[in-house]
Amino acid sequence: MHIPSLSFSVTALSLLSTAVAHPHYAQQVEQVQRRQEADASQRAEAVREAFQFAWNGYYRYAFPHDELHPVTNGYGDSRNGWGASAIDALSTALVMRLPDVVDDILKYVPTIDYSKTSQEVSLFETTIRYLAGMLSGYDLLKGPLSDLATNQDAVEALLTQSKNLANVLKFAFDSPTGIPYNNLNITSKGNDGETTNGLATIGSLVLEWTHLSDLTGDQQYAELSQKGESYLLKPEPSSAEPFPGLVGSNVNIDTGLFVDGDVSWNGGDDSFYEYLLKMYVYDPNRFSTYKDRWVLAAQSTMKHLKSSPSSRPDVTFLASYSNGSLGLSSQHLTCFDGGNFLLGGDVLGRQDFIGFGLELVDGCHDTYAETATRIGPEQFGWDANSVPADQQQFYERAGFYIQSGAYILRPEVIESYYYAYRLTGDPKYRDWAWDAFVHINATCRTDSGFSGITNVNAVGGGSKDDNQESFLFAEVMKYSYLIQAGDDEWQVSQNGKNGWVFNTEAHPIKVASQA
Repeated sequence: MHIPSLSFSVTALSLLSTAVAHPHYAQQVEQVQRRQEADASQRAEAVREAFQFAWNGYYRYAFPHDELHPVTNGYGDSRNGWGASAIDALSTALVMRLPDVVDDILKYVPTIDYSKTSQEVSLFETTIRYLAGMLSGYDLLKGPLSDLATNQDAVEALLTQSKNLANVLKFAFDSPTGIPYNNLNITSKGNDGETTNGLATIGSLVLEWTHLSDLTGDQQYAELSQKGESYLLKPEPSSAEPFPGLVGSNVNIDTGLFVDGDVSWNGGDDSFYEYLLKMYVYDPNRFSTYKDRWVLAAQSTMKHLKSSPSSRPDVTFLASYSNGSLGLSSQHLTCFDGGNFLLGGDVLGRQDFIGFGLELVDGCHDTYAETATRIGPEQFGWDANSVPADQQQFYERAGFYIQSGAYILRPEVIESYYYAYRLTGDPKYRDWAWDAFVHINATCRTDSGFSGITNVNAVGGGSKDDNQESFLFAEVMKYSYLIQAGDDEWQVSQNGKNGWVFNTEAHPIKVASQA
């Protein structure tokens, strides 16, 4: 695959400053800017080719199963065997304008029987992947990409199947409080017997289920998801909210009371905060309370969770909090945080959120730039008292040490680069995203797709885990492409007014005011 060179961002900035004092340099600035855009176009095409390559491998060896095993060319069904990679790939294939891939997926969607699986079903994972993937495809094909819809019946099937899926899943909300159970047996209409549910798994349903109601006119789906969310917006007891807006991690399903006050933006909590803001973007009239809670959480995060390594005081990470102590450890998953602060700062006109978001983006960039593969680890820490002896030099240089060196094709760092570029226009973020893509391509690519790796700080990435997660299609490829691509209506806007909002799996959903 052709890999274009990095863009000339430093040159452009230098010429731009010179042109202010010497107008005759303006022509040179224009030439450099044209070169940057041509470079970005080549990069976007390279990502598009990589997506097509991964799709071809999945379609040949694994479709319609959930994911490809790209080393052995086998397949897995970790998401109930309903074709997770196909559904996750749809919105990306659409924005990349790949009609053959779109047609393959649209032909498949009506054949899925969501009422049948031999596995336990995760309400959260099924919502963010399957429900959101189909709704996003429907929005795009009924709107700006209608020219890619050769069969209108297949487009309508996306909405029909979304409703079918929600009808299969809605028994999850049959609890004394309306807080859903997450792990479901859809055959028996039972669950795994857990007495609690987590912050993210309760709080990351409302965008998709509300949008389904808005599209169908049937309000039951919105009401179900918003009832569960209501306990998170007014947390009880008071110990569940140790700082304004920042709440505990687990809620009793029968009582609606939080069972702890453990706070973080890590996995398990992360997308609750993400969706508080994104529901306001989706509909600022109905969801202003969600925005107010996000602002409180963002302000408390800046005040109480901001943390810098002793060896690198210039680096900013987010700590966690429990019982009066900070946990100096974070995850690749958490690195969506910079993008979330940037979106919030842009939508709300808050420069303090934008500045802090850029600090977080810089910190997560370092987790990529400092490893042998130039890919960030699954988990890292910066507690100076807990540095492994064999990583002491690494910690002194990098400001963090690696707790889990795996990389399973996660998107969050590139996601935050995307928001940083869209909201600042600084081409360095395009360069950073391109550098990440180039090294993922070099390290994770196999003969049929892309595999996770076991050690980002080993030359070659250690060994391959032989699994291609569906979010490679939905997120890694999409954000890598969109940051290099030109303006389209689904792109994040710099003026704080967005016609689309990305769910936590990067599926663009048309905002309510535009629907």
